[in-house]
Amino acid sequence: MSTSPHWWSVGSQRVPHQRRGGSDEPVMAGVVPSWTPGGAAAGERHPARTGRVRRPARPALLELVFDHIHSEWAMEIIRGVERVLAAEQAALVLSELDGDHKPRQDWFDDLLDRRPLGVIPVVVELDERQRRRLTAADIPFVFVDTAQELPPGVPAVGSANRSGGLSATRHLVELGHRRIAVISGPTRLPCSRARVEGFRSALAAAGLSAPPDHVRHGDFRAASGYRHGLELLDRPDRPTAIFAGSDYQALGVLRAAHELGLSVPRDLSVVGYDDLSIHEWSGPPLTTVRQPLRDMAAAAAEMVLAFARGRRPPHPRVELATELVVRQSTAPPRS
Repeated sequence: MSTSPHWWSVGSQRVPHQRRGGSDEPVMAGVVPSWTPGGAAAGERHPARTGRVRRPARPALLELVFDHIHSEWAMEIIRGVERVLAAEQAALVLSELDGDHKPRQDWFDDLLDRRPLGVIPVVVELDERQRRRLTAADIPFVFVDTAQELPPGVPAVGSANRSGGLSATRHLVELGHRRIAVISGPTRLPCSRARVEGFRSALAAAGLSAPPDHVRHGDFRAASGYRHGLELLDRPDRPTAIFAGSDYQALGVLRAAHELGLSVPRDLSVVGYDDLSIHEWSGPPLTTVRQPLRDMAAAAAEMVLAFARGRRPPHPRVELATELVVRQSTAPPRS
């Protein structure tokens, strides 16, 4: 069976499916297990199998839900899921919520009607009622990079964001920087807060602290890094280093520095986050924190498929390690 995706449109969604036997029809599943609520914590029920019930066939589709999809970050998540589905005779449905982190009710009702094998919300919120309805409909779900604080037992995959922020900032401190700023994502996102927590912890361990205006929050996009970069760097007491919460934000900072006549890394050190391939086009090559996006997505897909087959993964919460990758955008500060 060919594993290259073919795209077709359903409303605002783009749906890749895989051909079988020369047909354009998606692969179909023959037996669908029944789901009933499992372990509970603080009123939350976790999906788990209690038996097998034969039901009418439904498409072997796994639904991947983004707030927005037009970025290399999202493509890394898609590739990770496709890596798992390629051997599973299952296809991938992509849903985009037009920048919203909370799905509209009409979209959620359509999701229930589609009855996918499972759902992976990526930086997308599902409230308790929606989670319960998915469980009642026999649709398992696993979050990736959660957009909300989830009760214990709700399955989710993420990375060590606090550790990533810690290693990025510690690297700058060890180079000799003392005026270090951070530009992260929205404060409502746990990953964004964790990266700033790591930033603060590294400074505190070195006997340092950041002034309040050196801690900035944006939306992880390049324009956010550019805007905050201009504000931070166009001043006499500018920071000598900036830790950006995403590679896109770091690109925005690099542009701001260039427009202000600052040389990186001679006048300013910059660290990004994610290690996307866009670092190859930054000038200079970007020091960043590698987040294992494909592995995160693959782990979530494997968990969803395990639930769909009646197997309960041993650990409902998975946190993968991050790694600092030092390139040429960081150096000791000028004397």
